[in-house]
Amino acid sequence: MNKKILGVLLLLAVTTISIFLVFHNKKEKDEKNTINELAASVLNISEDKVTVLDINNGIYTFSIQDLKASVGDSIVIRYAGLIDKEKELQDNAVIEYSTLTQNSQDLLPSEWLEEGIFQDHYNLAYQKLKTLSLDEKIGQLLLVRYKEDNAIQDLNTYHFGGFVFFEKDFQNKTSDDVRIMINNLQKKATVPLLTAVDEEGGKIVRVSSNPNLVSEPFKSSKELYDLGGFPKITTDTKEKSSILNHLGLNLNLAPVVDVSTDPKDYMYERSFRSDTTLTSTYAKTVIEASKGTGVSYTLKHFPGYGNNADTHVGTTTDNRTYESILNNDIPPFDAGIHAGCEAVLVSHNIVTSIDNTNPASLSPSIHNILRNRLNFSGIIITDDLAMGATSSIQNSTIRALLAGNDLVITTDYAQSFSEIKSALNDGTISEDLVNRVALRVIAWKYYKGLIFETNEK
Repeated sequence: MNKKILGVLLLLAVTTISIFLVFHNKKEKDEKNTINELAASVLNISEDKVTVLDINNGIYTFSIQDLKASVGDSIVIRYAGLIDKEKELQDNAVIEYSTLTQNSQDLLPSEWLEEGIFQDHYNLAYQKLKTLSLDEKIGQLLLVRYKEDNAIQDLNTYHFGGFVFFEKDFQNKTSDDVRIMINNLQKKATVPLLTAVDEEGGKIVRVSSNPNLVSEPFKSSKELYDLGGFPKITTDTKEKSSILNHLGLNLNLAPVVDVSTDPKDYMYERSFRSDTTLTSTYAKTVIEASKGTGVSYTLKHFPGYGNNADTHVGTTTDNRTYESILNNDIPPFDAGIHAGCEAVLVSHNIVTSIDNTNPASLSPSIHNILRNRLNFSGIIITDDLAMGATSSIQNSTIRALLAGNDLVITTDYAQSFSEIKSALNDGTISEDLVNRVALRVIAWKYYKGLIFETNEK
């Protein structure tokens, strides 16, 4: 009797599995045969491939023979199957495509109006964008290293989106000196400037290294946690923000939310030095505490630095599995984004499980994960392109923009500006791309309260 029951149960199990496999295979077949549409802007055309940017800022490359479109055109692609939203190169069969007629220049293009953290400011930002020259719009994409001797002259020439200040820029200065330095820059800016600094605490202190500005250097995240847990980190973030805001600094290129528990790691001293769960809480705590302080904070270094070597010096390669990165490194960024993070800075590590060719900062696939898996709608920033890992890469500024960055940190800003102008002239990129990225940066500035107009003409 028991054998009969066991036989019946086995037969039911086999039947259930068979039915599941039939339906699963049918679903997979249906998905492969389903015809879908994607409305997007053409980013780049190379032989039989076209790279496009969709409304959610996903960057995808399709194979299309004899494409009759130009960089900057809006097109609709009809293709079989589903897009892999975490990859750039797609293997879908393209059925057909068509170009779209551009709308009136008086209206914000519908494909630019994304849902996200700055969405309430896009229409005002578009009106502001229309008042700018091409050079002024290009400048909004550049976050440049401050060079005191010719800062004003270069600002008048290149119309930067903002400056990054380093320790030497604050040496021996008083609070009034710093405020005057930054105010003089703001008075010359066509669009109010982002004024950025790496004030991480611990090993990296740009402002608080000067006792004229802060009584003692800010402590590292781990030191703060050991002293008083997350409440201490909340207090520290608010105090730090108050000082930065008083000095005229409105963007902190911190916190470091890379997960590191090994003292031998390059990033260990700058990290929270704990597991992914506590580091995620740390990311959430800092972002929440920063709100309303006048200073925006930046999660770095996406997609997680891991145990890689110093990218200031040269190329580094991250050979960890994608599953390991998703489980261990991504959660702190996810937590910070859900807490309202406005900016994420991308590392220069080559993450082989995602893109074995490009540094993360120049990889569309890395940016697709940030935009699509994490639904990040804020500002994506490169690490400094002058660092050893990217300094020898040709046209790195253009590659950064085509990968999906909004702001390029650059020391050699004359070269970056020239690259963009040349790429526009030869059709490598379109003015449409410059406009779309500049729009997001300007919308951020409205969101931050740097621009106060409410009724643009």
